[in-house]
Amino acid sequence: MQTLDVYKKEEGKIWQRKPSPSPEEGLVVCISHSTTSAFSLQGRNIRFLRTAFSSTGEAFAAGDHQGNIFVFDLIKNRFSLIHKTGTPCTALSFCLRRKNEVLVALADNSLRCYDTETHELVSWMKGQDSAIQSISVHASGRYAVTSSNSVAQLWDLDTFSRKRTLNGAQTVGIQQVLFLPLSNTMVTCFKDDSLFVWDSETLKCKFQLPVPPEDTKQPHYKTLATPRDGRLLVAGGRSRFLHVWSLENKRLLHVIQLPARVRLVRQLEFISNSFDGGSSQTLGVLSQDGVLRFIDIHACKQLFEIGGADEIINNFSISSNGRYVAAVMDNGNINVYSVPALSQQFSKPPPPLVKTVWEERSHSRQSAKSNQSLGSAMTKVGGTPKRSRTRSPVKSQRQKTEVSATWTNADSGLETELPEGLNQARLKSILQGYGEYPAKYRMFIWRSLLNLPENHAAYSSLVDKGTHSAFVRIHEEYPIKSRKLLRVLQRTLSALAHWSAIFGEVDYLPLLSFPFVKLFQNNQLICFEMIATILTNWCQHWFEFFPNPPVNILGMVENILVHHDKRLMEHFVNCNVTSQMYAWPLLQTLLSEVLTKDEWLRAWDNIFSNHPSFLLFVVVAYVIVSRKALLQCTRKEDFEYFFHNRNAVDIGAVIREAYRLQDGTPAEANPQRMLEPFMPLTKGQYPIFNKYPKFIVDYQVQERERIRQEELEYLRQRQLAQEMKEVADQRKQEEEAFYRQQELMIDAENQRRRMIGQEEQKLSDQRSRLQAMKREIHLRELQLLDAVRRRFMHHQQTLKEAELQRLDDEIERKALLREQETRHAVEDAEIKGLELQAQKEMLQQDLIRDELQHSFKQRSEQAIQRKQQELEEQLFRRTMDAVQEVDIDSQRISQEELANAQQKHTSVNMEEEVDMRTRMDDLHRELNEVKIAQHVLENKERETEVQSLVHELRNKENDVVAVKQSEVRQQKALAAEEDRRRLNLLSALTRDQTTTTDDSESFSRLREIRQIPDHPRKPLSTMLPNNTESSTTTESESSGTPVTSREPSLERQRATFEKRELELMAEVRDLRKRLAARRQQRPPPFHGNTQQ
Repeated sequence: MQTLDVYKKEEGKIWQRKPSPSPEEGLVVCISHSTTSAFSLQGRNIRFLRTAFSSTGEAFAAGDHQGNIFVFDLIKNRFSLIHKTGTPCTALSFCLRRKNEVLVALADNSLRCYDTETHELVSWMKGQDSAIQSISVHASGRYAVTSSNSVAQLWDLDTFSRKRTLNGAQTVGIQQVLFLPLSNTMVTCFKDDSLFVWDSETLKCKFQLPVPPEDTKQPHYKTLATPRDGRLLVAGGRSRFLHVWSLENKRLLHVIQLPARVRLVRQLEFISNSFDGGSSQTLGVLSQDGVLRFIDIHACKQLFEIGGADEIINNFSISSNGRYVAAVMDNGNINVYSVPALSQQFSKPPPPLVKTVWEERSHSRQSAKSNQSLGSAMTKVGGTPKRSRTRSPVKSQRQKTEVSATWTNADSGLETELPEGLNQARLKSILQGYGEYPAKYRMFIWRSLLNLPENHAAYSSLVDKGTHSAFVRIHEEYPIKSRKLLRVLQRTLSALAHWSAIFGEVDYLPLLSFPFVKLFQNNQLICFEMIATILTNWCQHWFEFFPNPPVNILGMVENILVHHDKRLMEHFVNCNVTSQMYAWPLLQTLLSEVLTKDEWLRAWDNIFSNHPSFLLFVVVAYVIVSRKALLQCTRKEDFEYFFHNRNAVDIGAVIREAYRLQDGTPAEANPQRMLEPFMPLTKGQYPIFNKYPKFIVDYQVQERERIRQEELEYLRQRQLAQEMKEVADQRKQEEEAFYRQQELMIDAENQRRRMIGQEEQKLSDQRSRLQAMKREIHLRELQLLDAVRRRFMHHQQTLKEAELQRLDDEIERKALLREQETRHAVEDAEIKGLELQAQKEMLQQDLIRDELQHSFKQRSEQAIQRKQQELEEQLFRRTMDAVQEVDIDSQRISQEELANAQQKHTSVNMEEEVDMRTRMDDLHRELNEVKIAQHVLENKERETEVQSLVHELRNKENDVVAVKQSEVRQQKALAAEEDRRRLNLLSALTRDQTTTTDDSESFSRLREIRQIPDHPRKPLSTMLPNNTESSTTTESESSGTPVTSREPSLERQRATFEKRELELMAEVRDLRKRLAARRQQRPPPFHGNTQQ
């Protein structure tokens, strides 16, 4: 046993010297992946998890727990590291189409494809919900199916894309999905033990395999296996029973019971053999105890096993050629076993045959002793046979020599040498005892019986001539599935045709040769010499009447049939059935069309062991044994079907009948006298075969050559015509493509135009929506401006009302103060001197207050004027910036100017109201709104008229403001004149201190002056009780001469003050009425047009 450690190795040799596995273990090499540890001297082992062999069986891939993917080539003795994935491997499989690609399923639920030559990642396929447990590749290599616990997915390996997913699998659960070899069929096994067979092309369910009866224990299938021919299906699970189904008959064939130690089957896989045609019988069964057992599913016999308690196997894979087994052990290593070494003891040749002499008195005793001799393991030769005690030599029984076959441990390498003492008589005795030769040594015995010369040089010269023209297209007439078998058949037939020209013209030669080609496809020399021997011995006189059937041979068959079964012959004559219908089909195919493989081999064991005429007796025996069925047939179609298909015939009875016919046929009807005895092929060179009408064959050869030449000429003409047609078709396709392209371009152009029109329509709609949006924004802006203006005017009105209320309160307070001063006037007169001084100081304070109020008023007017100028400048700048939006901006500016004009008007009115404190309480005038009712774009003229009206209204307001301002100036002038007159009067009153009346009058006048606010008012002369006196006083003040007043009494002065108070109260009530009337006559406020 050799070992290999791949630690820190990316490539190298698997073994240093060629391994020689022992028959007991069969171990070729043990592969491990160990690592060193810093904390332990022993280190640890990286466990291998999965293995998979390539399609050729020469190499296998392995993946370990760290995601390292290795490829081991057992033929080239090399290994290499493909890739380090870093994720544990869960399944492996090679692609069948591209031999250098391997599919790797990882624990991260992904499926990857790597190139084993370039070590590159080809594809990364994702989409699984759980880890992949198994991978099965279609025979064509195009598709692969992966299965996990819950889902099965079909992948296209040409595009590396997911094609289909098995629906419904999530609820039941999947155990395994696999493709059947060499077919488009897929088998699925679910966790409820249901088995479905699907068509991989249409993905439709073809049928369901029968589930075991419910009264039995559930098998709980876990694994499936099928041989290369795909005819059987074996399933195993949580029991020691294996269920074997026939996929052709769709039924359960039988159940195999494993040893009692087996409680669970973990994995199943067939061992393929190059000589079994895909119908493998050896199955590898891995159970829960880690032992891999190989059993024969037909004989239900265990052949050998590997593994055990010390070497537990977790999983395994078998090469496609059946030579190697790669087993993943429980310790993480990979053990590679040699199947031929393990099965060596079952492939040994038979031991030397030992002769024993038996004396028998009856045939039954002979058979019993023969069976006993054959069943024993005798290694010695018996002594002199005992002579029977007979009374006379005539009645004494004949002594028969029987040969007993004993098996020893001899080497099978001497297969080509004949054992000493082996001859045809001894072989015939074995054949008579068993009815057939041992299956494992049948080919060896046949070669010995036919004495094949094995002329390698002569056969090579025939093969070197190449394929014969008659068999160039044999694949069209005989579509054999196996290309290897087809090539062997073609090579063998070509060699026969080169050996003799007649075989190139015989149309039934492939049917005659195919059974031997299939048996000896791995040794073509033996196959050729076997067929050539049959043609020269058992096909004597077949070609003398070519191309007609051999009427002489068929006549011999008729003679034998007439002699032994006249009734059947008469039935054939009555049904117009000739020997060409019942004998010639059997001879053409050498009975292979009507017998199974085992039956055919058994029949030819006897044919090869007898005279060449025995073949004719076997044909007649087959007909006689089937006489009951043939007597029931009356139509030719029934006879043709019978002799071209397999029937329920006992081959043992046929052979016994053939021997009976051979012994009971008289000499005149026995074909043995007309056929030559067996003559083997000559050594060195093959004999000449010219027993046929040469002129016919030559004529047919010439005709074939002429036909071949004509066919070649026809093919050349057809090729030329095909090329011209292809050129014409190509030109036509180019023209059609050109016109189609033009149509497509026109359609594309029309489509582009439609698209452009649609885009233009969308653009126009978008512009309309944008214009509407802009219009809405402008209208909203106007509304906001109008709302701000109205809010500002409402705020101003509120302030003015508050100011007027404050003035009213001041008037009431001063009226109360005047009453108090009137009431205390008498008291104040007593302290006249102090009051005069106080009046002087108060007069000075009033003068200073008046001056301060006048200066504050001037500053306020200047600030308002500056603010108005700033607003006008801002409006002018905004107007210059918005030149493009002339219509809306001009409207806004006009409204703002109108609002400014109205503000000025309101300010003037308020100033007038403040100045005329005694004539009105509240004055508020507003201009009538001018409604702008139509759209700017639709009615430009009306907007212009509205703007002109706004300008005219603004001019009118300006005119009104100018008139009001002139009136205010006049009132101010009158107030100034009244102030001068008051000052003159006060100066005159201060100078006059002679009388009390004058003092009281001056004091009361001063109180009246203090109570009147500093605003424009009526002339003071209108407020005095006597106009004549006022005029006189004014004239005296203007002239500067003093006037002496009379001395009124105190009662008269009190009456005068009361009268004046009543007049002032009446005047205030009159002014309030007038102000209320003006408010009722006020026009409605101006509002911009907000409707379009």
